[in-house]
Amino acid sequence: MRIPFTQVDAFSAEPFGGNPAAVMPLTAWLDDSVLQRIAEENNLSETAFIVPADGVEADFELRWFTPTSEVALCGHATLASGHVVLESGTTLTTVRFRTRQAGILEVARADTGYTLALPAWGPTAMDLPAYVAALGLDRADATLWHDKGYALIVVADEATVRALEPDQRALKAAGMAVVIVAAPGDATDVVSRVFTPAFGIDEDPVTGAAHAVMVPYWADRLGRDRFTAFQASARGGRLTCRLDGDRVILGGACVTVIEGSFLLP
Repeated sequence: MRIPFTQVDAFSAEPFGGNPAAVMPLTAWLDDSVLQRIAEENNLSETAFIVPADGVEADFELRWFTPTSEVALCGHATLASGHVVLESGTTLTTVRFRTRQAGILEVARADTGYTLALPAWGPTAMDLPAYVAALGLDRADATLWHDKGYALIVVADEATVRALEPDQRALKAAGMAVVIVAAPGDATDVVSRVFTPAFGIDEDPVTGAAHAVMVPYWADRLGRDRFTAFQASARGGRLTCRLDGDRVILGGACVTVIEGSFLLP
C-alpha cells in the first residue's frame, strides 16, 4: 500500500526553518495502532492524516500523531495540511478540517502564506510549582493552565526564555502537558519556547496549538487584539496572532521539502 507523503516546514518561508510535519492523505481511516506506528516511523513532532469528509461542514477529517501519542490539537500540522490541499491544484481558497477534539479548523490563503483559525483556549491562573522547578526557574511572573493539558509559564524577558535548560525528565514526570514559557519579546511582541517531553519531543520547534492558549492571555495583557510572535527554538518560527472572539487567527508561511510515498506492508 502506497500512501502519499509530503513533509512541510510550517511557519517558515524557507526550508530548514519552522516546524516540520508529515501530511498523509488517506481514502479511509486505518487502525489507530497503524497510524501511531507510521508516526513513530516518521519521527517528526507531528504526522497529520487527512480523510475526505462527508457532508458540507468540512472538506476533510484530520488527526495528528506524535511519535508516541495522538494529540487533541496541532496547529503547525494543520497549517501544513492546508498547504498541501491548497497547493494540490484545487480551486479552493479555504479548506476546513473536522477534528475529534478541537472542532472545525480552517486554513485560508493569505498574501504572505496562510491564515489558520484555531479555538481560543484562554488559560486560567493556577500554581504550577513542579513545572516551574523543572524549567530551572526560581520564580515566574505568572503561571496558568488550560484543561486540555497546557501549562503557560510567563517570565520577565526574552533572555530568560532563551537561556532555559529544562530538566526534561522532571517536566515529563510533572504530568502530561504542553509546557509553554513566554515573555515580552525584543524584536516581536511575544517570544516563547515550548517543551513536550510527555509526548516524545523534548522541545517543539514552532507550536500553533500553544498560541491558541497564549493569544487570549497576551491580547488581554497587551490591550490589543493582534500582535507578532516568535518561537525561539533552534529552528525558530514567526507568526502573526489575532484574537477574533472565540477564535485565534494565526498567520504564517509553509514550504514543501519532501514529496514521495510511504510503503505500508
